[in-house]
Amino acid sequence: VEVPYGNVARLFTSAREWFSFSETDVWCLFHSYAFDFSVWETWGALLHGGRLIVPDQEVTRSPEDFLRLLVREAVTVLCQTPSALYQLIAADQDLPSLGSELALRYIILGGEALDPARLSGWFVRHGEDAPVVANMYGITETTVHVTCQRLGHTDAVPDTPSVIGRGLADLSAYVLDPGLRLVPPSVVGELYVAGAGLARGYAGRAGLTAERFVADPFGPAGSRMYRTGDLVRWNGEGRLEFTGRADD
Repeated sequence: VEVPYGNVARLFTSAREWFSFSETDVWCLFHSYAFDFSVWETWGALLHGGRLIVPDQEVTRSPEDFLRLLVREAVTVLCQTPSALYQLIAADQDLPSLGSELALRYIILGGEALDPARLSGWFVRHGEDAPVVANMYGITETTVHVTCQRLGHTDAVPDTPSVIGRGLADLSAYVLDPGLRLVPPSVVGELYVAGAGLARGYAGRAGLTAERFVADPFGPAGSRMYRTGDLVRWNGEGRLEFTGRADD
């Protein structure tokens, strides 16, 4: 996937609505550089003049050891897939005195669908602001992140859908039917993304690029949108809910 450097810079500018990163933040490179979440982790630290911790793989595979590292290094910004966070939450529950020493300001989730109910214990122990927990949705073809949703106690209840929120300021999120028509709220459709975060396409694969990056009928002439293959719907609060994959 060909992603211009400028796409990464505008990603952090667009995210300022939700986050106030600074040179005092300590980030953790939890993910492999082959996973696009690492772009957010690495450049989040470097662009803001912060510090980036690069843990050993053995540490990241042990929730207890990783919790100790977060405390020891005073990490303030942590990025996790939901499945990794569930394990960290269990370690935090087993070691409450250690968890109470965390310096986290933000936990940013992404990479897979979230079960919000599994965060209930975390919010009981840490509240909603220390740290802020945000669920973000995105794909490599749209430069890591597309939407954001801050989470709290009221989200962490059984049968709550995976809410991915609304789009970043310089992106447009369309929920469309197979005929590329906008669907009304509560109706499931496929998510298409347009705007400044779109990649150029797939290197050396013109056919696939044309298939996935299609003309945007809602934007200026010549603009494109990316067909994600993900199924979503708008809820009554104007937030997107993830419901699955179109190819499942």
